[in-house]
Amino acid sequence: IYAARQRVFAVEQQCIYLDIDGCDESAWHLAAWSPSQREPLAYARVLDPGVKYAEASIGRVVTVGAGRGIGLGRELVARAIAHAGEVWPGGAIRISAQTRLERFYEDFGFVAVGAPYLEDGIDHTEMLRDPAKV
Repeated sequence: IYAARQRVFAVEQQCIYLDIDGCDESAWHLAAWSPSQREPLAYARVLDPGVKYAEASIGRVVTVGAGRGIGLGRELVARAIAHAGEVWPGGAIRISAQTRLERFYEDFGFVAVGAPYLEDGIDHTEMLRDPAKV
């Protein structure tokens, strides 16, 4: 999982940041695996409310090159949302999305809350999914 995250976030996006933030130990981890490679094709983690935001959050969403273009990213986000809905029924989900992916997350009911900001040299936008409004 760390290899997949580093391949995309650090190498492909040429971004140096501290990926290990102390949240993985308490996160729910979702991954799509292939027997033909060591790292997952896609991955995301779901954090409990109060860990990063007051709401539950989804983050570290990644799809490696071999998994792109076949809908794994969409399936993974859908499953992460479904998982959060099972564990925290009726609860909102907050994310820090790369701004270029706003439309992708809007398809899942997320709306931008606030102006874009720079995080690790990449434009991000905080987004919220309120199940009462979806």
